[in-house]
Amino acid sequence: MNSDSQLHDGSMYQAMDDDLIRAQRAHMELLYDFNHTRPTETRKREELLCKMLAEIGEGSFIEPPFFANWGGCFLHLGRHVYINHNLSLVDDTHIYIGDCTKLGPNVMICTAGHPILPELRGCSPYQFNAPVHIGYNCWIGAGACLLPGITIGDHSIIGAGSVVTKDIPTRTVAVGNPCRILRSISDRDKEFYFKNKTIDWDSIQISSDVVQNKRT
Repeated sequence: MNSDSQLHDGSMYQAMDDDLIRAQRAHMELLYDFNHTRPTETRKREELLCKMLAEIGEGSFIEPPFFANWGGCFLHLGRHVYINHNLSLVDDTHIYIGDCTKLGPNVMICTAGHPILPELRGCSPYQFNAPVHIGYNCWIGAGACLLPGITIGDHSIIGAGSVVTKDIPTRTVAVGNPCRILRSISDRDKEFYFKNKTIDWDSIQISSDVVQNKRT
């Protein structure tokens, strides 16, 4: 029998343990209920997410369908997080997503890994887990994949389809497989929002914490 602490302390353990499987299935029942709600049942979805997740801040939401090894019970969402459909979590340990972050469709976040040594990956494979941290006001593009132990800094953008194998610092745009820093977020981004399309600052409304930085 494995200890629950082994899920979170980085130890190697055997994931096919009967007690762990029973615990997983209980969480998966709630996930099943969430994925089978009707589009008009927004209140029910909100109530289920509050039961399913480790924590969920005000105004945060996940669009179904949503897939997770542990039903999202180790997922921590800050305030006003928006997650588009087909989020897939290998959530065998904790995943932290900061306030105001957005995830595009088909994002995958993995916390579980297996040893390189073949003898430890046989018919009774060993596993280890490492938490993932996504900072404040990040944008994770459609189809991105984040690997175990990754940290993404505040305000950063991960391009669509990227495979993130290393930490990404704050205020950067990172893309590719493996994901690499393309550039820093710069003064040009205060003028253009897409290619040569300019920002009309007088016509838009943004949160107070962004306002103080928009032209500084």
